[in-house]
Amino acid sequence: MFRVSQYMQALYHDLPVPKARKPKAPVVIWNMIRRCNLTCKHCYSISADIDFPDELSTEQAMAVVADLHQYGTPALILSGGEPLLRHDIFEVAHEAKQRGMYLGLSTNGTLITEENIQKIADVGFNYVGISIDGMEEAHDIFRQKKGAFTASMKGIELCQEKGIKVGLRYTPTLDNKDDFPKLLELMEDRDIDKFYLSHLNYSGRGKRNRKRDAYHQHSRELMDVVFERALEAVKDGRDVEYVTGNNDADGAYLLLWARERFDQDRVERLHQRLNQWGGNSSGVNIANIDNVGNVHPDTFWWDYTIGNVKSDKFSDIWKNTNDSLMLGFRQSPRPVTGRCGACQYLTLCNGNTRVRAYATLDDPWAEDPGCYLTDEEIGVSTEAAKLIEVASI
Repeated sequence: MFRVSQYMQALYHDLPVPKARKPKAPVVIWNMIRRCNLTCKHCYSISADIDFPDELSTEQAMAVVADLHQYGTPALILSGGEPLLRHDIFEVAHEAKQRGMYLGLSTNGTLITEENIQKIADVGFNYVGISIDGMEEAHDIFRQKKGAFTASMKGIELCQEKGIKVGLRYTPTLDNKDDFPKLLELMEDRDIDKFYLSHLNYSGRGKRNRKRDAYHQHSRELMDVVFERALEAVKDGRDVEYVTGNNDADGAYLLLWARERFDQDRVERLHQRLNQWGGNSSGVNIANIDNVGNVHPDTFWWDYTIGNVKSDKFSDIWKNTNDSLMLGFRQSPRPVTGRCGACQYLTLCNGNTRVRAYATLDDPWAEDPGCYLTDEEIGVSTEAAKLIEVASI
C-alpha cells in the first residue's frame, strides 16, 4: 500500500526523514472464505455464492491467529469472498483483537446491517474497507447486482454511526473512469475517512478483464488528482487519508510530480523516504492465506502456493521457504529485466507487483506492463531495455 497522505504530510511540512524500520513479520491478508453474495468483474479470488470445500475450521483458524500473533504479524486483514458470510467471523476476529493485533475488515459492505453492526463494533476493528466501483449505475454493473451500491452505502453509514473508521476502495478501469471525480465528491460529502485507489491487477476475473484496464495516460491522470486532493487536505488540516495499491510506480510518479512543485531539498528528503519504503513487498512484508489455508506471496498470486497452514505453521512456511519465486522476491535488487531492470527507480519501486508480468508474459521477472512511466522518466532508452532483455535470456 502506498500511503500518499503520509508522504504529502512530510513533503508539505518538510518533516525530517525517520530511521528505517524493518518489520519482524509480514502483514497478512487472510481470505477466510471464498463464498460471496456478489460476482464482481475484477474479483481476484473468482468467488461465487456457493459453499467451497476444505475451508479452515474454527479450530484451525484459531491456531493460525495464535501463530501469527506469536510470530509478530503487525496487521491482519480479514477478507473473502465476503468475510461476513463466514459463520465464525466474529469469534476469530475477537481472538485476533484480544491478542493486540491491528485488525482490518475488507468487505463489499452489502451485508453490514442494523442486525450485525453492533457485533462489528464490539470487535473493535481498526478499519473497515468497503469496495465502491463508481456511482450507483456503474457500481451495480460491476458488482452484477442491482441495489449493491445502496446497500454498501448503508453499510458505510452504519459504520460511521458506531465510530468505526471506514474507507472507500476503488479499482479504476475504462468502464468506470468517468465516475472517479464523483466518488471523490461522495467521499467528502459523506465525511468518509479514507480513499483507496486500487490499480487493476491481472489475476482471477481481473486477468480476464485486463484488456479493459485503464490506459497508462489515464492512470497518470488519476494519480494527479489523488496527489492534488491529498495536498489540499494537508493544507486544510483535514484528517482524511488517500492511499493507492497494486502499482508501485506511484511512488516514482509522486517524486516526479513533487519536482514540479517543491524545492530541491524537500524533494530529496521525499526521495529518501520513498527509498526507505522500498516499493513492492510481496513475499517479504506482505503475505496471503487463502480460504483453504494455502499460503501465497500476496493476494494476487493464488495460482502460486508455498505451503499450507493445515500442515505447517504460517511462521515456519514464511521463514523457511526455499521457493525460487520467494527467493527472487527477497533478493535485492530483484532479478527483473527489460525496462524494470534498467529503471533508475528500481530501489524505490522494487520492480512493482510482478503478477502482471507473470500473467501476460509467463515470466515473473519481465518488465511490468502496468508501469505508466515513460522510458525518459525512468532514465532508460528503448535500446538499453532491449539489451537487458536479451542478456537475461
